[in-house]
Amino acid sequence: MSHTPLPADLVLTGGAVLTLDELGTEGTAIAVRAGRIAYVGDDTGALAHVGEGTRHIELAGRAVIPGINESHFHATWLGAIWPATIMDGLAGGSGFAQSTTLDTSAQRLAAILKAGGIAASLGITSYTEPGLGPGEDDGATGACGSDVLVQYRSLAAEGLLRARVTVLMLFGEIDGPSSLDDFERGMRDLELDDSDSEWLRIGGVKVFADGIPPMRSAWIHGHYPDGSHGELLVGGADEAEREANMRAMITLAHDLGYQVGVHATGDRSIDTVADAVAALDPADLRHYVIHGDLVSRATLDRMAALGMGLNTQAGLAPATGGMLAATLSPEVAAAAWPIADALAAGIPLCLSSDAPVLTPDWRIGIATAAEWAGEGRLGDARETMLTLLKAYTVHPAWQDRAESWKGTLGVGKVADLCVLARNPLEVAPAQLPGVDVELTIAGGRVVFSLRD
Repeated sequence: MSHTPLPADLVLTGGAVLTLDELGTEGTAIAVRAGRIAYVGDDTGALAHVGEGTRHIELAGRAVIPGINESHFHATWLGAIWPATIMDGLAGGSGFAQSTTLDTSAQRLAAILKAGGIAASLGITSYTEPGLGPGEDDGATGACGSDVLVQYRSLAAEGLLRARVTVLMLFGEIDGPSSLDDFERGMRDLELDDSDSEWLRIGGVKVFADGIPPMRSAWIHGHYPDGSHGELLVGGADEAEREANMRAMITLAHDLGYQVGVHATGDRSIDTVADAVAALDPADLRHYVIHGDLVSRATLDRMAALGMGLNTQAGLAPATGGMLAATLSPEVAAAAWPIADALAAGIPLCLSSDAPVLTPDWRIGIATAAEWAGEGRLGDARETMLTLLKAYTVHPAWQDRAESWKGTLGVGKVADLCVLARNPLEVAPAQLPGVDVELTIAGGRVVFSLRD
């Protein structure tokens, strides 16, 4: 007895479909029904899903990859200042203009919507807002406080989000101090929150361990030219108490079942985070280090063994490497942001932009990462591209603890797709920024089309 598939809502045929699954499965067509992938394979199989009301898109050789997951993306802040970025401003000597502060709910809502449009135009179907909460209610940008989460919830309830959003809560200041008392108070309130869906979820909490090496505010084992070694941003009367308080924050969040993303750039702060995670009761929460500028290979190996992740930004290397070399040494700068070492250690490395610090264009991110890792360190051009694509899709889904339903293209998974003008596995990483994003599909819905 033959079986006729149910009609799909959307069918794409005649291209290259890169699932990015563990088997490296590829096809030429994909079918979508009710926001989920119904079929991946050849054109004949996909056309069997065409029925009355099916939208059929001929790819004409274009490529389909999983939607991009921008795993560290201050979207509301980006929406406030785009097309400017912080690094562009610093490079031009103008710095960051605080006149872009978002003062009202309406302005924040508009910034989120603008960022959603930017994300869609880049093939981004998921992103992480890394730090929203009461610690920033009076913040300089107005883009990271509690009201931002209120606006996200409103948009999610109305079905107006164009990308899936994971939020890390913040109970201190962006790039600034936090206290154990404020953290405990925030966690008690957060424990009562049941917000969790495939479009908007609170994934965990963020902690700022330290600053950044060029500003001599990263906590390091050695010392800066002036003899200082930085310190933790977590409050405390002395170094020992600050360290104990940060460990207490990580432990509390872990015991309540929340993932912790720790902004840590100095080697000493990163080692301390790994020490804290090693002391926790086993649980698959996937705590991770954000940035990790000066992480050592030994610590990367340890993090991998602990089931931790690393979320880093390749673009920071060329943008700030000169400042780092001047602050510490050229040798330290050359070894910073060790992309190849992280992958060799077996860490599910996530590459991200930290927008609006850097451009949110992941194609530039991949080109920069390939150059910084070094020619041949990740394999040939095809292997390098495949590895770095996974750092924007597969690995961020792992970070989100959502690999069962997103991050790769497979039957039953969400239909989050990025359609590129060319097969990325057939171009060198340096050429990828010139490959257009032509179509973005989130949950089976076309949210961007270059041709419209």
